[in-house]
Parts: sequence; C-alpha cells; structure tokens
Amino acid sequence: MLDLKPKPPATAGEALGHPKGLFLLFGTEMWERLSYYGMRGIFVFYLTSATTAAVFGWEQLSDVELQSKALSYLGWYAMLVYLTPILGGWMADNIWGQRRCIMVGGTLMMLGQFALAFPHAWLPDGREIYLLWLGLALMILGNGFFKPNISTMVGDLYEEGDKRRDTAFTIFYMGINLGSILGYLVIGWIGEKVNYQLAFFVAGLGMALGLLLQMTQANRLLGAVGTKPSAKLGLQQDLEDRHAPLTPEERDRIKVILILGIFTVIFWAGFEQAAGSMNLFAKYNTDLNVMGWEIPASWLQMVNPLFIIILAPVIASIWIGLGDREPNSPAKFSFGLIFLGLGFVSMVGAALQIGPAETTKASLWWLVLAYIFHTIGELCLSPIGLSMVTKLSPLRYLSLMMGLWFAFIGIANKGAAEIGKLVGEAGPLATFGGVAIAAIGAGIILFLIREKLVDWMHGAEEAHAEFGPTAQEEIAITADHDGTPPKHFSGNQ
Repeated sequence: MLDLKPKPPATAGEALGHPKGLFLLFGTEMWERLSYYGMRGIFVFYLTSATTAAVFGWEQLSDVELQSKALSYLGWYAMLVYLTPILGGWMADNIWGQRRCIMVGGTLMMLGQFALAFPHAWLPDGREIYLLWLGLALMILGNGFFKPNISTMVGDLYEEGDKRRDTAFTIFYMGINLGSILGYLVIGWIGEKVNYQLAFFVAGLGMALGLLLQMTQANRLLGAVGTKPSAKLGLQQDLEDRHAPLTPEERDRIKVILILGIFTVIFWAGFEQAAGSMNLFAKYNTDLNVMGWEIPASWLQMVNPLFIIILAPVIASIWIGLGDREPNSPAKFSFGLIFLGLGFVSMVGAALQIGPAETTKASLWWLVLAYIFHTIGELCLSPIGLSMVTKLSPLRYLSLMMGLWFAFIGIANKGAAEIGKLVGEAGPLATFGGVAIAAIGAGIILFLIREKLVDWMHGAEEAHAEFGPTAQEEIAITADHDGTPPKHFSGNQ
C-alpha cells in the first residue's frame, strides 16, 4: 500500500543524523514526564501532610486512615490514567490527529497541575476538595490525549524500513527517563522541603514548557506530521471480515493474552507500590540521612529510571549472548515476577530492621536494593507484554485487545492501592512479605506452564525471535510502563 503519511519538511534539517523533529518530541516528552512523575512522586505526601488534612477536614482521621485515603486517591488516579489513552488514541486516529491531541492533552494536564497548586486560602471553606478532584480529572483526561500519540509521531518521522527509527526510539526513551529523574529531583525537593502547592505549580510550568516547544517549533520541524487523522490518510483498513468467527488458533492465542494479563496484574500491582506504600515507608520509616543531609523521600524513586538506563543494554546483551538458549517470552515474564518478589524480600529486610513497634529507622539501602530488583523485573517483563499483544491478537481485534491490555494495567494500579492500605492495617512486614510470596509464587507457576503457552502461540514466538536486538530495545523502551508502543511496530512486520 502506498505510504501516504506526511513527512517532516526537508528544510527542517538533521541533527546527529536524525530529523530535528525527533529532538522536539524528545523535549516535549521530557517536560511532560517531569510534570507527571514529579506530581506522582509527592502526591501521597501532599495528601497525608497535616496542613492538607486540616484544609480538607481530615484532621480527625488517624495516620493509618489518612494514608489509606491518600492511597485510594492515588489508586483511582493511576487506574484511570491507563484507561483514557484508549479515548485519546481513537480521537487521534479518527478526528483530531496526533498533534492536536498532544496540545489538548498537554493543556489539560497543565491546568490540572495549576488546579492542585491553587492557594487554599483563596477558596471558601469546604470548597478546597473540589479543586483536588478537578485537578486529578484534568490530568487523567489530558494524559489520555497525550500518552498514546507522541511516541507514534516518532515513528512517523521516518520512512518504512529506515534503520534510524530504532535508535530514534532509544533517544526518545532518554527523554522519558531524563524527565522522570528531573521530576523526582526538582519537584520532589520543592514539595518536601519547600511547599507542595509550589511544587505542583512548577510541575505545571514544566508542562507549559513542553507545550511552548510544540507551539513554536512544530510547524518548522515536523511539517504536516501528526496533523491529520490516520483514518483520513487511508492508513487504517479492515484486513479481515470483522464478523468472521475466531479460528481455533486465534482462540488459543487469545487465551495466552488473557493468561499473561492475569500475571501482568500481579506484577504491576506489586511494582506500583513505588508511588504508594514504598514511598510512605521511605518517608516515615527510613533513615534518609546521606552524609549528614536528609534527602527527600521521593528521591529514592529516581533509582528506577537511573537503573533502567544503566541495565537496559546489559539485559539486552544477556539475551543476545544466549543465542539459541535465550528464554522464551513467558519464561522472561516469569523472571520479571521473581525479581519483583526479590525486591519485596529486600523490603522485608527493611521491615525487620524497624521492628514491630517501628521505633527505629530502616536503612535506605534496603529500598535502593528493592528498586534495583524491581527494575530488573521490569526489563524482563515490560518489553514482552504489548509486543505479545501485537503478535497474538487477530488483526480485526487488535485495538480491542490493546485496550484490554491497558485495562489490565489500570486494574493493577487500583489493586496496588488496596495492597498498600494493608501496610497500615497488617503492618509492613506482613504486607511486603505477602507480596514477595505472591510474586515469586506466580513467577514459578508461569515458568512451569511456559511451554504450554508457547504451544498456544502457534508460531508467534518464532516470529518474536526474528526481531533484531535494536528492535527489541525499541519495544522495551516504549512498552507499558512509560509509554505506548508506536502503532507501526507490529509483530507481523
């Protein structure tokens, strides 16, 4: 089929061998991730602070009840953040195009941050909680328009078959992680050491800078890329009769997606304790003194993006070095769960150090070790999930199955909040220990049934093995934790 996708103007030029538009998208994503992760890193601290509790009329709540309420808000927010991209992707494909969706989404997220930052003293008593709800709603909806579209535009900068596309996603990935590191570093410090509402305001300014880049540079560097809905370009077509019944092979492949979806819920429900229970544990139960200076608790969340950058090429090299002995996809999935469990074994060590009365502080190195194990688990599991959906789904149901996969992740985020509440009720030792046992147990079960799942894939696993190492890295860095994979990246290519 003729490729009718718009391309960046030739006059835009190149930098470091890539279209300059790539670096515009890099900067836009970096500022958005700074805004998103900066807010996420301090959100539960903001809701559990004495000042916030007094403003919202929660001062009668115990510490456990207050933390439970904060985790509940975080859980609903994180769940909906993974469901609204379905709407944003549809709008971009059918009505607005990617560029307009990015601008609308970024604007809504900026306004959401400013709503959280609005001074409480300027509002009538009892009305403050409405701005909290408004801010979260705007950021949820804005994320839905922004998240699924900017990574797609990276691929649109290149012709089909252009080998530079692989390294382009690696560069784009650096923007994601640099933004998250800066978010935790800057927004986390302002929130914990200065003022939470000022931190939300700065996060909103970060999103505003990303929007400013798009407004001033997009036409020059991107041309018509992302301006028209793909449906109007003839890029979407029905490849099969939508009403045809599923074949036995297709039913088997869908069973694999559903089974891996269950294990996905287990993994992310544990992994996303980072923003909830582990964040609170770092704040209230961890010795944060480093060389005589108390670091903000949210800074510990920088360990994940830092070690993704460090370990991603190491893990990729290990798989490549194994050659024919490289584990199949379900086996890698199981390793991810086991490493997640090992991270919570480290959290058990931290819980043992503080004792049942929680009268002492745990060493921060327990949490650092936990985050490193979780990062290894993420690198084993995250590249597999959406890649498998693209390979195993019947083409006529691909969008539906992709939406279902994100729904699994959304459910996991809500489950993470419910698990986090148990820390206050059952205690950190019992809760972290339970998650460790569940994750390692799930990993062992998945490892034992891996060959049956490969049989049900009916050859899709062999297709997966055909990807080169750079292409595998592309999936890894645009998978479900930090972004949506580009639409053109399919296991059927």
